[in-house]
Amino acid sequence: MNLKETATEVMTAVKEAKRSKKKSLIFITGVPGSGKTLAGLEIATSSRRENHSDNEGVFLTGNGPLADVLREALSRDEVERKNISKKDAMRKAKTFIQNIHHFRDEYLENKVPPHEKVVVYDEAQRAWDQKAASRFMIQKRGITDFNQSEPEFLLSVMARHVDWCVIICLIGNGQEINSGEAGVTEWVKAAESSNENWTIYFSGQLYEYEQGGTSSLFQNMEPSFINECSAFHLATSIRSFRSERLSEYISNILEGDVQQAKIISGELGNYPLHISRNLSLVKDWLKNISRGSERYGLVSSSNAHRLKPYGLNMKSKADPVHWFLANKEDIRSSYFLEDAASEFEIQGLELDWVGLCWDANLRWNGHSWDLYLFKGTKWQKVTQPERKLFLKNSYRVLMTRARQGMVIFVPEGDKEDKTRNPEFYDPIYKYLLSCGFKELS
Repeated sequence: MNLKETATEVMTAVKEAKRSKKKSLIFITGVPGSGKTLAGLEIATSSRRENHSDNEGVFLTGNGPLADVLREALSRDEVERKNISKKDAMRKAKTFIQNIHHFRDEYLENKVPPHEKVVVYDEAQRAWDQKAASRFMIQKRGITDFNQSEPEFLLSVMARHVDWCVIICLIGNGQEINSGEAGVTEWVKAAESSNENWTIYFSGQLYEYEQGGTSSLFQNMEPSFINECSAFHLATSIRSFRSERLSEYISNILEGDVQQAKIISGELGNYPLHISRNLSLVKDWLKNISRGSERYGLVSSSNAHRLKPYGLNMKSKADPVHWFLANKEDIRSSYFLEDAASEFEIQGLELDWVGLCWDANLRWNGHSWDLYLFKGTKWQKVTQPERKLFLKNSYRVLMTRARQGMVIFVPEGDKEDKTRNPEFYDPIYKYLLSCGFKELS
């Protein structure tokens, strides 16, 4: 399905919830780059527009950089189109796009129903489980008796409405980069344990987005409340309009499937994939290949701490608003190629052209990937499966940010520096070449 068809089907379900005075939980799944966030924004906007209310729909996200960039972009657009003050425009943007943690905190003590009847939750599979939510409440809020997961709490808050409400969960996969993320099962469990009868809408692909691919998600729910429809899955990538197979290609690389990666690289069409040991060449390529307002920039892992000799300090975070939205004359913008955005700053966002700077925290050993964290003065090998998954997924995020093309910088290293041994980097470079990347001349 495409964005328009999915949005239409969701709005039909929203209207049905309002007409029948029922509470609905909608899951929208989608391949990486299929436009789930865009669909969520359109749905929240449509709900407000069709019901003539600024309080009808809200877009919730736990991704702070995404929220900041979206608010700034929307407020600038409002100022230009409606000739209102920036302050008023930003106020409206903040009521429309909210941080999930702020939304949650508002209704911890405030027991009234929310203003909004329609809530869109971005990357809902990453909502916190009960353990992570409780730990946060103790450490950050001083609340010792919080015993719900984020899905449980959000459903309980929305259930305060006496008539109707809709929660729309946008579900992705392969991009978990933090511990304590609950997954789809927690949302279903929250609906099952609720005092309300939640009507569920989803596509069959939802089963594949839960760890283990379980088909027993709804076994404890009344069948009359379950609605399966293919329209709730976005199957086509719009991020990379030159290549819908890029996500599959990246997965092959990260899973060590060289042969399949090589095959797909030949089917990617006019989507440049280059690699170089020279950062200056990488920067020149990005500048020369872009046209007009096409945006380019450098990205790297948040733990790429041994790129510092090349002028990239990943301990110094880029300001996402300026990095993504400032013009070519602004030194804070991505165009200046001075600050690299990490997986945390760039998740959910994208550029036209990306320069990925690869460090020794993800190394090819000839057969598979070894993962490391840089602590103090040395690299420490990661053995915990969950942590290995998060680190590998950080590169999955970084490698799927480019709409039009990508170049990877792999340092040559330095024999005089044990933290930048060329033996760390040479196998990475050779492996990516064997996967179809072309050397930048």
